[in-house]
Amino acid sequence: MRAAVTESVGSMVVRDRPEPGAPGAGEVVIHPEAIGICGSDYHFFAGELSEEAGGSQFPRVLGHEVGATIVAAGSDCRPELVPGQRVAVWPLQVCGHCYPCSVGRANNCENFRLVGIHTDGGMQELLSIGQDQLFPIDGPAAVAAMAEPVSIAVRAANRARISPGEHVVVLGAGPIGQCICLAARERGAEVLVIDLQESRLGLSQEMGAQTLVWTDAADSVAFARRWAGPSGPPVVIDATGASAAVSAMIEMVSHAGRAVQVGMSGDTITLRLGSLTEKELDLLGVCCCGTGEYAEAVALVERHAGIVGRMISHEFALEQAPEAIRFAMSNPTKVMKVVIRGE
Repeated sequence: MRAAVTESVGSMVVRDRPEPGAPGAGEVVIHPEAIGICGSDYHFFAGELSEEAGGSQFPRVLGHEVGATIVAAGSDCRPELVPGQRVAVWPLQVCGHCYPCSVGRANNCENFRLVGIHTDGGMQELLSIGQDQLFPIDGPAAVAAMAEPVSIAVRAANRARISPGEHVVVLGAGPIGQCICLAARERGAEVLVIDLQESRLGLSQEMGAQTLVWTDAADSVAFARRWAGPSGPPVVIDATGASAAVSAMIEMVSHAGRAVQVGMSGDTITLRLGSLTEKELDLLGVCCCGTGEYAEAVALVERHAGIVGRMISHEFALEQAPEAIRFAMSNPTKVMKVVIRGE
């Protein structure tokens, strides 16, 4: 079979690899039809993945945002997992015995492994995977691959405890920011999306969000507080990982509000500690999601396949995977979501 293999920092080649064998008990062989490329793939490819995330271990087949069809299912698999069924892949594998796992937060497992990062992922023609990581889904393969980024948005909405009618600010209108906007709007929230690029804000507007082009932190904070009312927005979610945006989040969120960090980076910020104590803020981080939230994400994708599909800006064939990841990394202002087609 053909596979796009990242062999070293900045080097990906498409070559032949042995096909997986027949699936064992509880195992399924799938054909990845669509594989999204995300920031974690960029960091892995560039050799910048943090040690906390396991570092970049080569060689590796990337791809943790996967829409696929089942080719074969082993014994003891769930009855709905039959050949031809389209599935979305939940890429997280957990240990089950660390502290987060023991308190019901296995999504934040200390010893987690992610398909496409720690084990080979979807950028290949066939992949053997455990049945617990597959969720049947209706809709196009590329939209099915978006279930993974949508699952991060569902986790963010749950961590933020978004309620109907609340004012929610989302900083960043990339794929994760757009997914958060969708999840918040579905919960009945009023949403303001802020981004540097005006061209990205049209999709948020289609979802019913107010939008603002970021010019500087002070103007964004002032606008958000006027928009939300005298107290400011009770929920602010950063989907950028940029230090200026994170600082603005802490400044604009209301007293007793929830500031939720979703965007990842290695940046450091200077934070006045009094902002946390004077406002008595809930400062919350978001990692991956659990199985229940992934099921929520699959259902959300099925309900909003049209708008989710609009987040996909570019598609490449599997044979073009090296060009695809370089294009995505080199053109951040042009790219929303790049998808590799395995068909």
